[in-house]
Amino acid sequence: MGGLFGVFSDSDCLEDLFYGTDYHSHLGTRRGGLAVKNSDGFQRFIKTITTTQFRSKFEKDIKKMHGNKGIGVISDYDDQPLIINSHLGVFAIVIVGKINNLEDLAKKALKNRSHFSEMHGGEINPTEMVATIISQGATFEEGIQNV
Repeated sequence: MGGLFGVFSDSDCLEDLFYGTDYHSHLGTRRGGLAVKNSDGFQRFIKTITTTQFRSKFEKDIKKMHGNKGIGVISDYDDQPLIINSHLGVFAIVIVGKINNLEDLAKKALKNRSHFSEMHGGEINPTEMVATIISQGATFEEGIQNV
């Protein structure tokens, strides 16, 4: 199990994002990640948290980050957040959950000439699968409904 946290603010959101994501540290023990959007685009950091707490791993990184929109994740397995560039635009994505039909969805996506780059141990990253399905929609709303 993992946890995710998001912030959309009128001002810099890093402190809220950092502590909100850290709050979920007890839910996962492998990977942690933060992504923020600012006028320059996205900034992202992903760290292993198997031997060191989330907070100590990211304290130096958050000093380099700024933005008013952000997502953070504590993940059991996957490197997240992912930054995706699609016909819908550039977006950052995290998920927490299990996709029971991941192999079937991957076969269908590959038949439709999609590709997967975030492979670990020969397995497709579930976050990338969700991003692929979203990107197949005509709009973000349609893509999310498809998921």
